[in-house]
Amino acid sequence: MKQLTILSGKGGTGKTTITASFAVLARNAVVADCDVDAPDLHILLHPKIVKTQEFRGSKLATINETKCTKCDLCREKCNFNAITENLQIDPISCEGCGVCSLVCQVSAITLTERVSGHAYISETKYGFMAHALLNPGESNSGKLVTLVRQNAKVLAEKEHADLVIIDGSPGIGCPVIASVTGVDAGLIVTEPTMSGIHDLERVLRLLGHFNVRPFVCINMHDINDENTKRIVDFCGENGVEVIGKIPFNPIATEAMVNEKPIVEYASESRIAKKIIEMWKRTVSALKCGSQ
Repeated sequence: MKQLTILSGKGGTGKTTITASFAVLARNAVVADCDVDAPDLHILLHPKIVKTQEFRGSKLATINETKCTKCDLCREKCNFNAITENLQIDPISCEGCGVCSLVCQVSAITLTERVSGHAYISETKYGFMAHALLNPGESNSGKLVTLVRQNAKVLAEKEHADLVIIDGSPGIGCPVIASVTGVDAGLIVTEPTMSGIHDLERVLRLLGHFNVRPFVCINMHDINDENTKRIVDFCGENGVEVIGKIPFNPIATEAMVNEKPIVEYASESRIAKKIIEMWKRTVSALKCGSQ
């Protein structure tokens, strides 16, 4: 079983669009949406949830009023102003840091785990999918990503899948790190803009740090030939394979509006054919049997 993470330096480059098309093209794969803060792969794949798990990734302070002496020390030491003047905990402001519990001289404050989100296992017409949603304002998204990946791995082993296709979150932060550690390859989707080139370099450094084999896809490569050449030259100088160049086509937006992957919505279009070519090169490089 191989694992491929599709990622980008920022949102909106087209990684989820490509992930959805790869899910359609894969014969024997499990898909994981690891953008748990703002997932959107479900819009294109229409999963039917078969299992839901509570995710408890943060803690909430609770004051035992029978023990509390109302010394006010907890409120004074709380850096998040999460304790009101009448010594009530504001669940929105509380970060679960534990300082209030530490300074309480009568042990009246305890930290309890709270539900920070939910993880899901679903069925799509293209196969199984693992995904999740973090509650608004919650932290520890990296831990939830790890849970999603664990669920995807268990599904892949159970279904004897050849490949796990992971839709990572944008950027290079904690959830992205959790999405790429231990995978076989990372497919970076970039675009021929100055910010796209900068973000590509950052993600390549991240993959290099974790010894993950990088591939690059230049989306909308024909909107700026000069910057596309810069990306190709940069990748060539650093031994990174540009595995696909996708042209600009408004039909990609049409497919999203109609909530369908491009290779299904417009299978004979030029953009769909380029994605299919990139898919074939990707699975060939990974040496997995999902072609």
